[in-house]
Amino acid sequence: MGPHNRIKVAVLGASGYSGIEAVRILAGHPFVEIALLTSEHYAGREVAEVYRHLAGIDLPPFEELHGEELAARAEIVISCLPERVGAPLAAEAVRKGLKVIDVSADFRLRDPASYRQVYGAEHPAPDLLKTAVYGLSEFHRRELREAQIVANPGCYPTGALLGILPLIRRDLIDPSSIVVDAKSGTTGARRQAAVEQLFAEVNENFRAYKVGNHRHTPEMEQEIGVALGREVAIMFVPHLLPVTRGILTSIFMRPRGGTTEQDIVAAYEASYARARFIRLLRSGELPELRNVRATNFCELSFVLDRRSQTLCVFTAIDNLGKGAAGQAVQNLNLMLGYDEAAGLLAAAPVP
Repeated sequence: MGPHNRIKVAVLGASGYSGIEAVRILAGHPFVEIALLTSEHYAGREVAEVYRHLAGIDLPPFEELHGEELAARAEIVISCLPERVGAPLAAEAVRKGLKVIDVSADFRLRDPASYRQVYGAEHPAPDLLKTAVYGLSEFHRRELREAQIVANPGCYPTGALLGILPLIRRDLIDPSSIVVDAKSGTTGARRQAAVEQLFAEVNENFRAYKVGNHRHTPEMEQEIGVALGREVAIMFVPHLLPVTRGILTSIFMRPRGGTTEQDIVAAYEASYARARFIRLLRSGELPELRNVRATNFCELSFVLDRRSQTLCVFTAIDNLGKGAAGQAVQNLNLMLGYDEAAGLLAAAPVP
């Protein structure tokens, strides 16, 4: 594909953490052209003035967002705008025939009542909830190829669901026993001033937060329930790590009677046989954040503890990569019929 027939992409809210990571990835994508970058805070400024690590890369400047111009300037939109802000724009873009990948939580929950309960407001575009495809790439490839609007999963749900869904599919665990214990870097929160995100609050510290009432819990329960065929409740405990990026998720479950290590390996191999970005580790190996940093990869392993009759599953992802912008680009590739891994195969910068 030559430079003159590349697909034109707009990134809305491009100056936030997820947005600028999408810009970094798309800048090296072989089949797309970054046509529009919007930022309310930095409109009129060159990207490299704000993010010097992108200096030397040919990028359009940040602009104010004018929704009426989207259809004339782009063919596909990655929206990194906050909840409730981006939904009306996404709806208008869909009506004008554009494809949309929404990185916020606006289209993840299928039930408007659930959205109202979690986010404290009526959904801005409820008519699109039933048509939005949940963009967990490894489990929705077929739907993504036909999708016009995609709800990019949350970072915590991505790390958890990649570990849980293959086991649900084979009925290897008791779903009522699921406990998700996840630790995230500080970029899991938005790029904004907040006391709890200050260096002095995070450095040399480690804490749990929003135990039992985190906004990603209903998203996990929804997707597990879809795979299960009934509603389910799980326990989710998020923690804040004193690192910039990455999520390490430990999932504790009660295995069904007679479940063996071979059964578990077979479940993961069946689900991820074609998965370019899932690394199933060998027995005795455990995931580490440094191996997935700044990538779209997920490391996954498990320990079946016979003494306590507990199955422990571990995943590691980059919250800005597979947990946000990386998965958005993976979904873009599927929606447009490209190689799923186009622009996404860079290795982690280790050490």
